[in-house]
Amino acid sequence: MTQSVDIDSPDTDIPALPANGIATTLRAAWAIFRKDIACELRTRYAINTLLLFAVSATTAISLGVGFLGLRRTQEALLIQSALLWIALLFAALNGLSRSFVYEEETRTLTALRLTASPTAVFLGKFCFNLTLVLTLNLVTSLLFIVLLRVRVVSPFAFGAMLTMGGLALTSATTIIAAIISRASFKGALFAVLAFPLLVAPLIVAIQGTAQTLENVTFDVVFGSLRFLFAYVVATFTASLLLFPFVWES
Repeated sequence: MTQSVDIDSPDTDIPALPANGIATTLRAAWAIFRKDIACELRTRYAINTLLLFAVSATTAISLGVGFLGLRRTQEALLIQSALLWIALLFAALNGLSRSFVYEEETRTLTALRLTASPTAVFLGKFCFNLTLVLTLNLVTSLLFIVLLRVRVVSPFAFGAMLTMGGLALTSATTIIAAIISRASFKGALFAVLAFPLLVAPLIVAIQGTAQTLENVTFDVVFGSLRFLFAYVVATFTASLLLFPFVWES
């Protein structure tokens, strides 16, 4: 017999999980994702934080450097890419910790533990954070293109780099958000723990994105995409295996 508990949402129930069952785990993860989306649409805390930082950072950069995108030297393209990813990184660090901090603040962590397995919780939170990051990437990149006159010569490769970079950000930080959810200084601790993990993919993403601003084929950026994909697989697998110990501690 299946039980359900309402977790801070009037119309979203999370089914209790049996000991095993991939289908049941995926259904529970989907329910957690829907619950987080509904809560975020109601409060708009994380999305407002992310978008406000993205708009502020992009506007400040455009006022400081002008139409940087009109410069087509190799150094200028690398600077454009670096500024874009720095804005994306710090905006993400300001909002991604909310997925677990919100549960702690609203006293719903116990309900999640009773109704969903650790794997389902991690997958649901991962999908929610990924949705936030991809939305942030889309808005910020559009602002950069408009305000800095950045010209993307290889749009498909550019989109692939942003997507894979967003996956790298999410896979490395979701478990960190769970670790710091009960800490006193959540925002500062989240940035301190996440930044060392993100240095390598950030460097690769900057270099790969700079290449997409030139007239290059997809094969040129394939090496960067392959590195980011391997990073995502490694961090996602490690987080999925370690999350039960973090969640139940």
